[in-house]
Amino acid sequence: MSVVLNQGAEERPETFCYQVNGSCPRTVHPLGIQLAIYLSCAAGVLITVLGNLFVVFAVSYFKALHTPTNFLLLSLALADMFLGLLVLPLSTIRSVESCWFFGDSLCRLHTYLDTLFCLTSILHLCFISIDRHCAICEPLLYPSKFTVRVALRYILAGWGVPAAYTAFLLYTDVAERGLHLWLEEMPCVGSCQLLFNKFWGWLNFPVFFFPCLIMISLYVKIFVVATKQAKQINNLSKSLAGPAKRERKAAKTLGIAVGVYLLCWLPFTIDTMVDSLLNFITPPLVFDMFIWLAYFNSACNPIIYVFSYRWFRKALKLLLSREIFSPRTPTIDLYQD
Repeated sequence: MSVVLNQGAEERPETFCYQVNGSCPRTVHPLGIQLAIYLSCAAGVLITVLGNLFVVFAVSYFKALHTPTNFLLLSLALADMFLGLLVLPLSTIRSVESCWFFGDSLCRLHTYLDTLFCLTSILHLCFISIDRHCAICEPLLYPSKFTVRVALRYILAGWGVPAAYTAFLLYTDVAERGLHLWLEEMPCVGSCQLLFNKFWGWLNFPVFFFPCLIMISLYVKIFVVATKQAKQINNLSKSLAGPAKRERKAAKTLGIAVGVYLLCWLPFTIDTMVDSLLNFITPPLVFDMFIWLAYFNSACNPIIYVFSYRWFRKALKLLLSREIFSPRTPTIDLYQD
């Protein structure tokens, strides 16, 4: 998400971002280490983009996947894919070079897109939790209660609310009020930094925490209900047991995705809140580790799907074979064993 000012003490850099007065210091890595970092980040960007691109393609291409849940997954994958395409390449350069070479306007746009895609992801995960709760706990009402139209409304809210919130935060001065001394003394030429005053530093925590609390509460209830259903499944006919088992499998998989999201984003979120109270004391290296751990989440979901969803593996196999060009392929039932 947004980059918060970090001026912690570390070893003295050997050079500066620009040859002008007031330039930011630039950390110089040995060529081998620098190359290794760039290659690692490039691999992460590639996995993020290609993995989520495949999710978008699979849900769009195969008619059997045109369900409310999968449309939410498609929208989530779009947010993660755009993060990989539009945000991570510039973030890589900023992290490795410890400088921003692309101007103030692009800095603000980059921060806007970064925050937008990340908030969109957490809202989509929250909506998916609501969808799974309805599917498991109210299976008879689910087909009429959570339709494609309802999913599209959730998708619109999942993009619209973060877009409005982020624009208000970044393109007004509300987050910087009361920080005039920091704005005058701390920033330097070649930085891309966003300062949060204490109010907005604390506000960003519930923006992350409350959706997570909703997700955790829903998945606890889903787990309890699914456990009861598992005990009853032997009494069901095979035709009824299959769909019920599939719904529980989907809920478990998406629960894992939510858990991974929490593990990846909690360190960054807590650090952002604490940093605004302690005059931005987090060392830049530690902050970079937190933010790249958060970025890593965008590459995780397709990996989770590979190991959890049979339909995902079947779609991937079809994509990598000549069968993808067959006119009958889009109508294949990927859920059929």
